[in-house]
This record gives sequence, structure tokens and C-alpha cells, in this order.
Amino acid sequence: MESIQAIKQRFGIIGNDAGLNRAIEKSIQVAPTDISVLVTGESGVGKESIPKIIHSLSHRKHGKYIAVNCGAIPEGTIDSELFGHEKGAFTGATQTRNGYFEVADNGTIFLDEVGELPLTTQVRLLRVLENGEFIKVGSSKVQKTNVRIVAATNVNMFEAIKKGKFREDLYYRLSTVEILLPPLRARKEDIHLLFRKFASDFAMKYKMPSIRLDENAVAILTKYRWNGNIRQLRNVAEQISVLEEDRRISAETLQQYLPNATGNLPAVIETSKSESDFSSEREILYKVLFDMKSDLNDLKKLTMELMQNGVSQKVQEENESLIQKIYGSDDDEVFHEEEEENIKLLPVSPEVTVVPETDKYHFAEEIEEEETLSLHDKELELIKKALERNKGKRKAAASELGISERTLYRKIKQFDL
Repeated sequence: MESIQAIKQRFGIIGNDAGLNRAIEKSIQVAPTDISVLVTGESGVGKESIPKIIHSLSHRKHGKYIAVNCGAIPEGTIDSELFGHEKGAFTGATQTRNGYFEVADNGTIFLDEVGELPLTTQVRLLRVLENGEFIKVGSSKVQKTNVRIVAATNVNMFEAIKKGKFREDLYYRLSTVEILLPPLRARKEDIHLLFRKFASDFAMKYKMPSIRLDENAVAILTKYRWNGNIRQLRNVAEQISVLEEDRRISAETLQQYLPNATGNLPAVIETSKSESDFSSEREILYKVLFDMKSDLNDLKKLTMELMQNGVSQKVQEENESLIQKIYGSDDDEVFHEEEEENIKLLPVSPEVTVVPETDKYHFAEEIEEEETLSLHDKELELIKKALERNKGKRKAAASELGISERTLYRKIKQFDL
């Protein structure tokens, strides 16, 4: 069995992080078996190296090794790519095609970004894992394959299962052994080593002197978060190698190639973040206080209007109630005689309506009396017109006015018509 250091040299893996060494060690241990392996980790951590190690150390090393990016194949054609199709199975299928599982028989298939597989394809893949059987698209013939599957994903599989995007039974079939590759930010001692390796490679590629970082630049390099992991680090090294004439790279120069570089320094991020948060909180507090003051002013204005208009509004409501009683439905007939005699079209009594002793409200009381007198005249005029139109027939006149005949008779007596 090869050592971890020998595997690193063979596959160009750089770093001495304990998490990285543990992942390589597990790869060496599972390689001689045929069990399925799931490699997990963030995008850009180098997951594609693990299946190569497993295949090269297995008894399948002389067989085919096929890497498939599941996220890059359209959903409509991925079944055809993996399992093949028969001639005429769909539009454009002009000839029979062998899929990856048929081509890689007795070899290894690496399914990168397996979390992106459609649910229908997941069912087919589960069947391959369980009994090595698959069916081409457009065929009814069951075929056998002897393939070792190594899958990789940067998706949180438990979240995907919970959301119904990935089958739970397929996950447990794929992850017989799970190998986790740590993110670059967790491998701080390896960051500068990797940068120097990339700088040396690009110096040879572009035939120019290799770039070097000063001490401050190295400190920034190791403290940076590297969300894109090794892929991002390699990209930054290539940019600097090509664009910078001065091959000695300072901290200021390096920061120009790192998005939000200053925000990753502990002393700066806490102070800057705190000041920003306090400023934001102050702005929110000022806005809330200003809105409260505006609401209080509106409430004061509304209260004054209600105080000024309250009396006349109350008078209007009482008059409307009185009109409804006068021109009510035939339910008036069920009133007691005492209640009918008490319904009179009179001004609202001052004892009922509380009128403040101010000139303004005395004026409102005078308006109330004028409106009540005009209502009295209007009622008398309507009764006269109804009687004239119906030639003195009280029943017909009462029906036209919408009141009972008894109420009309009482009104005739009241107005001495």
C-alpha cells in the first residue's frame, strides 16, 4: 500500500493539513474494495482528485475511468448520456448509442455534482447500485454492468432530502463511505504553499520570473476567507503573475486582487462592522421617533376636529334617527298608543344634547333649530301633496308616503289638515 506522501506526489496534491491527510488515507483504504464512495466538500476544494486515487489503487485500474459532471448535462438528455438510447427513441436519435455505464463496464464512473441529478434519473441510478441493471432509453431490454461508482457533491444532502430534491435511499447507497475534504480557509498552513506552487507553474507557462509575496502580503493571504477555495487561489495567482511588473508583491498590491480583503482582517472587520451596525441602528431609531412624532401630531389634529364637530355631528345623527322613526315601515302599527303619541317632530331638546357654553357652539345650536324647522315644513308639504294626489284617500296617501294609515291619521290631526 502506498503512503500518503507518495500519493500526494503522484497526484500533485500539496498540503499537510490533518483533514486533507485523513481524506487521502480513507481513499487508500477503500480503493481495493467495490463499495460506493461519496466525496463531500465545498466547490473548488479539489474533490476530483479522490476518485482518481481510488480508481488507480483499485483492481479496476486497467478499466475505463469516466468523469461525468451531472450539473452540466441537460435534464432531457442525461438519461441517454448515462444509460444510452436505442435508434428512434426520441427526435434526433438516428442511431443506437451506448451510455457511460455500458462503456465503463469493469471500470469506475465518477459522478460529479450528483446532487443535481433529476429525480427520474436518481431512480435509474439506484437500480444500478442495487443490482447492476439498467435499461437504455427507448428499450425494454435489461442490461448488466459492473461499474464502481464514486460520487461527489457540494450540496447539503440532508437539506436536499428534506426538500424532496434527492432520494434518501439513494443517498445511503452512495455514501457507504463518505470522504470530506476541508475548505481552504481551514488549511491555513497550506495556503502559502499552494500559492507558491501556482506562481511557479505560471512563471514556467508564461516564461517570466516567479512572483513572491512579502511578509504582510503572506499574512493577508492566510487570513483571507477564500470562498472559492483552491480554484480561487489559483485564479488570483495567475492574475498577479500576468499583470504585475514588479515581481515582489506587497500587501497593498495583493488586496487589489482579493474582493473585500480588508474585511477579512480580524482587527478591521470587528471595528468596521460595529460602526456600521451602530450607524444603521441610529438611523432606524431616528426614523421610528420621527414617525411617532408625526403620528402624535395627526392624533392631536384629529382630536381637535372631533371636539369642534362633535356636537353638530351628534345633532345630525339624532335627526336622522328621528326621520327613520317618522318614515318607518308598517311596524309602526305594533307600537303602543303611548309610544306613537311621544313621536313628535320637534327640535332636539337641549337637555338631551350637551352644548358647551361658547359662542361657537351656541351658533351650532341655532343651526340645529333652523334645520329642524325646515324638516317640519318639508313633512307638512309632503303629506299635503300625497293627500291631494290621492284625492283625500288616506290609505293610498299613507302607502305612497311609506307610513301606516294610523300614523298618517295622527299627523293629519296634529297638523290640523
